This record gives sequence, C-alpha cells and structure tokens, in this order.
Amino acid sequence: MAVSFLKREVSDLCLGKPPLRSLSAAATVADALAALKSSDDSFISVWGCDHRENEEEVKGGRCRCLGKLCTVDVICYLCREDNLLSPSSALNQPLSSVLTKDPSLVVHLQPSSSLLEAIDLILQGAQNLVVPILPTKRSGVSRRKQHQRASSTINSHNGREFCWLTQEDVIRFLLGSIGLFTPLPALSIDSLGIISSDVLAIDYYSPASSAVGAISKSLTQQTSVAIVDSDGTFIGEISPFTLACCDETVAAAIATLSAGDLMAYIDCGGPPEDLVRVVKARLKEKNLEKMLQEFTVLSSLMGDNTSASSSSSSDEESPTRTLTRSGRYTRSSSYSARMVRKAEAIVCHPKSSLVAVMIQAIAHRVNYLWVIEDDCSLVGIATFSNMLKVFREHLETM
Repeated sequence: MAVSFLKREVSDLCLGKPPLRSLSAAATVADALAALKSSDDSFISVWGCDHRENEEEVKGGRCRCLGKLCTVDVICYLCREDNLLSPSSALNQPLSSVLTKDPSLVVHLQPSSSLLEAIDLILQGAQNLVVPILPTKRSGVSRRKQHQRASSTINSHNGREFCWLTQEDVIRFLLGSIGLFTPLPALSIDSLGIISSDVLAIDYYSPASSAVGAISKSLTQQTSVAIVDSDGTFIGEISPFTLACCDETVAAAIATLSAGDLMAYIDCGGPPEDLVRVVKARLKEKNLEKMLQEFTVLSSLMGDNTSASSSSSSDEESPTRTLTRSGRYTRSSSYSARMVRKAEAIVCHPKSSLVAVMIQAIAHRVNYLWVIEDDCSLVGIATFSNMLKVFREHLETM
C-alpha cells in the first residue's frame, strides 16, 4: 500500500479539475478585472503567449504561465499612492505592473510527475503548480462550452489545457490515505512542530494602509493577516480570500480606515453605512477626488442591492465560522457573486490533532488555521505547507 502511494502521479490529483482561464501578459489590469468579474473563479492565470494574436509564439518558448491574478492583487496595486490619485490610469497599465516578479512561484509539471516531486516543489517555495490536463473523450465538449462562455479569455494553449495543482489538493489526497501515516494524525500540531510563530499581524487601531504589504505577502503565501490588540490578543484577520470577494474600490477603504474598521467593512453582507460615509469623507480630506468619484458611484449601486443580497445569503449561513454561497449580486456591487465569506477567522488550539486541523481547514477552504490559547492570545499559525513538511519527513521512512 505504501509503495503504491509513493508511485502516485500528479495526474491522479487533477482528475475533474477545470481548465485554467487565462490572459496574455500583454493585457491590461482592466482586462484582468473584467475577466475576474465575469467569472465564478477567484483567480485567472497570466501567460507569456497570446494565441488570439500569434499561434507561432509557442515555438519561441513563450507559452508558459507567468503567474495568477485575483482581485486582491488589483486592490493592493490600487492602494499605491500614485494609483489612488488616478485609479483609471492605473487600470490601463499592463499586467506586468501587478504580477509578482518571482518566477519560482510558478512551476510547470508534467502529468507523469510524482506526488513526491509536487510536495518537494511546494516545500521549496512554489505556490502555483501548473499541470496539463490529460484529454478524455468528454473533454472536447467541455472545452467548447467553456470557450463559448468565456470568450474574453483563453482556455487552450497550443491545443492543451492546464489546471492548478494546489496545496489543498495535496492535503485532501493525503487525508484520503491518512491511515498510512499512523501515528501522525492523532498527534497534536504543537508536538509535531507545525505551528509557526512567524505571522503577519497588525494592531487593531493601526491604519489599514500600513498592512498593504502584509496583505500582498499573505496572498503569495496563501495565509492571512492577523489583527491583534496591544496585549497580543487575537481579534480577527484581514483575509485575502475575503478581500477577493470585494470590488476593487475597497482600496479606498484600505486607504482611509483602521485595520479594525476594515475588518468590519469587508465582512459578509456589505459594509456598514457609517463606514461608507467615513471613507467618502476621508477621501475628500486627502484630495483623492478621482477615487472618491469611483467609490461614490459603486457604493451607491452596492446600496441598491444590499437588502436583496443579504436575504439571499442569510438563509445559508452557518452560526459558526463558515463559507457561504450567496445569491448573485450585480457586478457593480462591492461584494462579488463568487463566494461571500464571513470575516470571522478560523482558529484551533495548540493541542488540536493534526487530522482535526486538516479537516477543519479543508471544510472552510483555507490553507491555514490561526492557533490561539484559551485566553485568545495568538500562538501562531498552522499552514498546509508546514503540514506537508511533516508528511514529507514521514514519507522518508516508508
């Protein structure tokens, strides 16, 4: 059993995964934002080729994924001082203005690559593994339907489709064979050394703008930014996952609110009206007239849809830390149709078992859990990458 597990290929983990929607690196930030708003996906991949313009680019070796982009990338980009002054001009810049410059974050893998190779690449810092989708009899129909539905983006590159292989995919796969790793699953994350004290954090009363760098870093690391008080008590988080459900004008809220107020602003159901008024007043004080104009238009449209969207999501909310599907908002609304998540953070205790933490993280579709003591003091963070490190070490002994 253990021998067959070690021989598993990454193609086994990619079965049924949808093809990547992609844009050329020559596209603008506005193009990417439009593609994200018209999609149910949180991310869009960016490639060094554009087959709509030149099929011969593949022969030049340019047909490679350069990275992935989500609304949070655009929000952090718009939070730059010069972009706040002229958001429209910023959106017309090429995607190279937004993409992370580190090429090691994206790695292409062949379907025949081993699961161990994928885990090693993740532990070496790769955040995005790109794998060709093996063709099936039904895949041609699927491709045609998806292409018709998303004409602004490309699914196929030189006749091949690709998918992301994520940390969550690997953890899910390991969980399906968790019995092979006995006694690891029953041990506490504390005893296994999975808890990291190196966390991204900001004080509750600090300006949210001071967390832009941390938000961008947490997006790359697939974690989050903790909000704590002066005593180190964990209060909540600024989650890239939650921000990805917001409109790009949340950049105005980041530029004007405290970290604590931002947490309330991006919470499920839309921002409180009093905070919307605060953002407008502070934009005016800072002479950010162009951002104020865009924020005013979109926030007024958002207000027209708040009651309808709140009622559609409230029926499905769980009383505790859950992800909720909501009814579709209009695309001008500040809160996306893809998925709305409550800002309440997902936490565990240092003595929680490894398998319990894995299940909890997967259930809430996050790559990490905040680790807190009984008095809510922040201990650290337990991430999928740290869990994979423990599993990888155990595999050495199999």
